[in-house]
Amino acid sequence: MSYTQQERLLRALSKQNVDRPPVICTGGMMNAAIVDVMRRSGFTLPAAHTDSGLMAGLAAAVREATGFENFGVPFCMTTEAELLGSDVDLGTLECEPKIAREKFPTVSAVEFRDVRRLIRDGRAAVIVSAARRLAAAHPGVPVIGSLTGPVSTAASVVDPLTFYKELRRAPDAAHRFLAHVTALLKEFCTALLTDGGATAIAVGDPSATGEILGPAMFEQFAARYLNELAAHVHALGAPFILHICGDLKRVKHLAAAIHCDALSTDAMINLPALKREFPHLTTMGNVSTFALEWGPVPKLATIARNLVRDGVDIISPACGLSTATCLANIRAVTDAVKEGAA
Repeated sequence: MSYTQQERLLRALSKQNVDRPPVICTGGMMNAAIVDVMRRSGFTLPAAHTDSGLMAGLAAAVREATGFENFGVPFCMTTEAELLGSDVDLGTLECEPKIAREKFPTVSAVEFRDVRRLIRDGRAAVIVSAARRLAAAHPGVPVIGSLTGPVSTAASVVDPLTFYKELRRAPDAAHRFLAHVTALLKEFCTALLTDGGATAIAVGDPSATGEILGPAMFEQFAARYLNELAAHVHALGAPFILHICGDLKRVKHLAAAIHCDALSTDAMINLPALKREFPHLTTMGNVSTFALEWGPVPKLATIARNLVRDGVDIISPACGLSTATCLANIRAVTDAVKEGAA
């Protein structure tokens, strides 16, 4: 069978047979807007963070140059925190955006605003417009709207050291804040899927690791709101992809119970073993980003072939790519996945 890239990804996410695994890079915390691509294409950051035409152009250039089988927008993890009031440094060609200053000192100080109005303004509107451009121009290619998860967004709006302490010391206030953050993310998903024509939603929540939270707090503060977000995406008829960073050992049973259509993990996780333990999972990943940056090309091709051989459902980088990653190293992965089915 011959599938479009969108058909192949949707079939993989719905546990249907495919000719080979899709090979994707979701955007957001896992985007491939590397310096090589930007310099070759002329679509550059930070300008593309705030202009929908440039953002769509860069997403298209990334797909064409790297061989990844999707468009992913945006190219950072700061949009949601900016919408909620934090100051953001949009970075440079080589350096990704970062939070310059969190808006609030404590969860108790958070000001609750109309999330529907927030999504209509600023960079959220730019991202939705870029998704719409891509979906209209390339109907056979999946457009992935990539969001920052509830815990990671919260820890970018409230001083993170204080935020983590208050999960224990002020749990009621923390829940109110995380519910507000999740409401914003749900509105963002709605806009991306209904107005932007996105195919799927991917959420990265790197601050919600088992090492940081531990099992009890992961279940109470991470899994709860991720499942609420997943239910919202599913109600809109779209798949939900989740990336969890770090070692899942202490929380893998909880992560495996989150209602995602694919679980993406860090390179330290043995995905075939995870699939054997939790057969219902659609596994995604987990090509080492260290290897992607440093190579060599034959090693990367071998890593990709081994992931396909071992039954990983979707091939993808294991975490955020360095902007200094060599294009030839990325192509070694995407070409190896595609050649394996030729």
